[in-house]
Amino acid sequence: MSIVPVALLGLLEREPSHGYDLKQEYDTHFGRARPLPFGQVYATLARLARDGKVVAGSSEPGAGPDRKRYAITDDGVAAVESWLVEPVEPEPHLQTVLFAKVTLSLLLGRPAEQYLDVQRAAHLQRMRELTERRRTADVVDALLADHGLFHLEADLRWIDLTVARLDHLAAAVRS
Repeated sequence: MSIVPVALLGLLEREPSHGYDLKQEYDTHFGRARPLPFGQVYATLARLARDGKVVAGSSEPGAGPDRKRYAITDDGVAAVESWLVEPVEPEPHLQTVLFAKVTLSLLLGRPAEQYLDVQRAAHLQRMRELTERRRTADVVDALLADHGLFHLEADLRWIDLTVARLDHLAAAVRS
């Protein structure tokens, strides 16, 4: 299950809520870099209701259109618990976009090292942005920035190793 449905279920486990309130809470806790569109909230709630994980109450008058208060079901609580105890699949995946670009550039006789240099510069720029954000961040944003920084550091180590082995990789790819 992706993060959006399970996060909405988790928020509903705390207390029944309207879609608007769920969107605001989601954005506060999970959508710092990418707020959740309202349409996605309601589409997700409809799927969760169809699957028996939430129930929608009757329509209530509000400041705008009538609103429904959603509540989690026992199946929804079980889905949250199952998701929480299931380990996240460890990254990295063996086939990444970065690797595919290097391989394709070598297959096409294009300058893979030049591409890697451009990618290194982009990674370093993103690291500077995350480091600056971490300096003034609360604990949540600081931990998110650290997570991103550690992934970028690993990518940079891979880029350096790949540049050092580029001739060997080119021979392997072309053979």
